[in-house]
Amino acid sequence: MAVSFLSRDVSDLCLGKPALRPVKADISVAEAVVELKRSGESHVSVWSCCSDHSTKALEGHNNCRCIGKISMVDVIVFLCKEENSRNLSKALQSPVSQILPSRIDIVRHLNPNSSLLEAIDCILGGTQNLVIPIQNNTSNNSRTKPASKPASPSSTDHGGVEYCWLTQEDVARFLLNSIGLFSPLPTFTIESLSIINYDIMTVGYHDLATSALGFISRANAEQTSVAVIDDDNRLIGEISPSTLAYCEETVAAAIASLSAGDLMAFIDCGSPTDDLLEMQVKAKLEEKNLVALLRLVEEEYSAIFSSSSSSPLSLSSSASSAASSFSSDEELGLSRNSILGRYFARKTEAITCYPWSSLAAVMIQALAHRANNIWVVEEDQSVVGTVTYKQMLSVFGSIANPRPNKLPAGLPENSFKK
Repeated sequence: MAVSFLSRDVSDLCLGKPALRPVKADISVAEAVVELKRSGESHVSVWSCCSDHSTKALEGHNNCRCIGKISMVDVIVFLCKEENSRNLSKALQSPVSQILPSRIDIVRHLNPNSSLLEAIDCILGGTQNLVIPIQNNTSNNSRTKPASKPASPSSTDHGGVEYCWLTQEDVARFLLNSIGLFSPLPTFTIESLSIINYDIMTVGYHDLATSALGFISRANAEQTSVAVIDDDNRLIGEISPSTLAYCEETVAAAIASLSAGDLMAFIDCGSPTDDLLEMQVKAKLEEKNLVALLRLVEEEYSAIFSSSSSSPLSLSSSASSAASSFSSDEELGLSRNSILGRYFARKTEAITCYPWSSLAAVMIQALAHRANNIWVVEEDQSVVGTVTYKQMLSVFGSIANPRPNKLPAGLPENSFKK
């Protein structure tokens, strides 16, 4: 029964999923920032389309491809690079292709009739987001737009086809809803299932936040986090890309000037030390003569993204037009709590489990907290490893082709061949 469940079409997971809001591959980083804020999502999809895609659609073909995704994490890491932090205007006008992850398997197109097991195999191969055509029960199971509607750069339409994407979290939630089918597997400990990743990224509480930049970039690519620890390897908190993705680009200034511990407090919205930390950020930027980052901190959003040619951070005309189409963050469904414009997001508190925690318990923790990873700690809170969605899903992927040396002790090889 479990194996047959893994043969379900991925279209079953797409019900109610919103259509993707695409951005064109040739836009600037500044324009991508505007689109990120307009979308209210943690990521936006980047697409490459031929100009004649409407004609291709009429012929039964679609010449548009999603070539990647970007988040504010990509923007922040890009702006933190020394050559960019000293010339933000030039950096913001760079093509968005410069901040796209180099791995081409981060996103992958998949047919709606592909099986759930195929989706899991893609994830285990490194895919973070699966791009699926949205279907319904009309027009031969495809959602189409009127032929007279012109395509536009911000449209969700790609030659008459709309797409959604499935994340690792979506797949894990779908499996959890039918977890009873996989009994007794969910009751086994994560240690016995060998899904704890001991190759973790850690940074000391008092270390400079800039020393974690490489780890932040890697954590974003691997959908995990950077552990912030004390001198005894005890877990204090985390620097999570899933939290940074809902911050503004001004967090680059905090990374350039704060310690890892202070950065956690800075992005932990509602912290009572906000005002003190902002003063500290400004003082450090002045000390390092990072004038461009200092200006980014001091200016309001409307001043940064304006069409004024006198502003060193002014956008191209298309980006300025997009920015002026909304007047406040409230229109985006977002709120600010300081002049640095941090968005309200998940706290930086790290979610933990133990090596003897069950697979089901860890899945529930991850989904309840919207956390990409759960830290594995000992009783004294010393961190030993982490578990990600990819590692959880690897257990379900092994069911279709079980190998004795990959199954926990006491579980017969044919347990799921029903």
